[in-house]
Amino acid sequence: MKLDLAIINGIVYVDGNFREVDIGIKDEKFAVICEKGLLPEAEKTIDATGKYVIPGGIDTHVHFRDPGHTDRGTFYTESQAAVAGGTTTILEHPISSPPQYNKEILDNRKKVAKERQGVVDYAFYAAAGGQYPEEITKVAKEGIVAFKTFLHEAPEGRDDEFIGLTMANDYEVYIGMKEVAKTGLLLASHAENNDLIQGFIDHYRKEGKVTPEYHCLSRPPISEYSTVQKMLLFAKETGCRLELVHISTPEAMEMAKQAKLEGQEVFLETCPHYLLLTEEELLKHGPFAKCNPPLRSQETVDKIWDYVIDGTVDFIGSDHGPFLIEEKENGNKDIFVAPAGFIGIDLRLPLMLNEVAKGKRGLTLEKVVELCSTNPAKIFDIYPKKGTIQPGSDGDLVIFDMNDKFTVDRNKNYSGSKEIARVYDGKELHCKLNYTILRGKVVMEDGLVDPEKDGTKGWGELVLRNEK
Repeated sequence: MKLDLAIINGIVYVDGNFREVDIGIKDEKFAVICEKGLLPEAEKTIDATGKYVIPGGIDTHVHFRDPGHTDRGTFYTESQAAVAGGTTTILEHPISSPPQYNKEILDNRKKVAKERQGVVDYAFYAAAGGQYPEEITKVAKEGIVAFKTFLHEAPEGRDDEFIGLTMANDYEVYIGMKEVAKTGLLLASHAENNDLIQGFIDHYRKEGKVTPEYHCLSRPPISEYSTVQKMLLFAKETGCRLELVHISTPEAMEMAKQAKLEGQEVFLETCPHYLLLTEEELLKHGPFAKCNPPLRSQETVDKIWDYVIDGTVDFIGSDHGPFLIEEKENGNKDIFVAPAGFIGIDLRLPLMLNEVAKGKRGLTLEKVVELCSTNPAKIFDIYPKKGTIQPGSDGDLVIFDMNDKFTVDRNKNYSGSKEIARVYDGKELHCKLNYTILRGKVVMEDGLVDPEKDGTKGWGELVLRNEK
């Protein structure tokens, strides 16, 4: 047998540990994992001496605005940003125009993703909302990996992106959860208390308090953990499997931890920005640091790390959210007008690796692999196709050097919204990604993505969950 690709002399994550083994890939799959020097001949060989080799990253929280807002970025541009950051599979959340709350819309999104010829593998969430609960069990049969809902009204000027995606009151939450429970799939919930938040926003606006710090003040921690408490209760009552996305407070994480201990199927996500940034970034970057939930205090940041290390947090998502610079700049006069979110798919893995290099939080490389690859694959039922290095699995790899450095430069970002990437710009990271390999094809080398090279353009494929 002649291999398509061999990776030799690397420090490889296999079966939960790092070992010095060689890897062979044939026909897009891992074919051989063996002691050093024993691989058969290969068409191409990568010498990973002194470098770490881990399964390709799976980003659990990605927003591509295609179709509907392709000026912010397309499957083509954002997929390049993904593989530049070591992500080989994205789980795409349904904020598009319109969200995929039924089969017809979902089929169109699949069609668009294929036509754009992206370079990352992708799976879809479907929208679950109070407007069309009858569609939930139908769209569940179309290969999606989970559902997503919001518990608030559409943000100002963005009604088209939230059709069929919101549960506006507790009755709709209850009915929606009952329907999702029938499917056995996860329901991902954006857990913030809209009544509290809108009240605070109205209050601050009347007083003329519309500068960046009031974004954080309008969304205090209780607005998150009071809603998490409700969602846990409703999920337990309805039998719905629950995913709590981008959680930012220790109170909410403690509630999730206790629910887990009681046997409830609850899965918890947080994002690098809640682990690494504080509310001070709003004063530096204004609307470019606006996200929902908002950035928190340093004390809060320090506390939520405990739940990452103890295993309460199941995975890390980027919440990659492309917007145009003019959309963000609308918040310079009124922070409440600017859309919430910023891009980050390219830095999710490097930022976590940098925390390992700093050695201050007790984070290990093994834990990063669990959070960024293995756990997502298992929880969203795409394992062992994804998330592991073993014979028969997709040949998805990231190769990186913990003895090298690189400096974040937004001008080198591949996203269509790179101009809004301000919060990490200029940050030096004590790690460097060398290769991203997707199903045996090198799609990133030394930070560069060349879609026109060796059939890379259009290499990304739809990923379906395992058949039961």
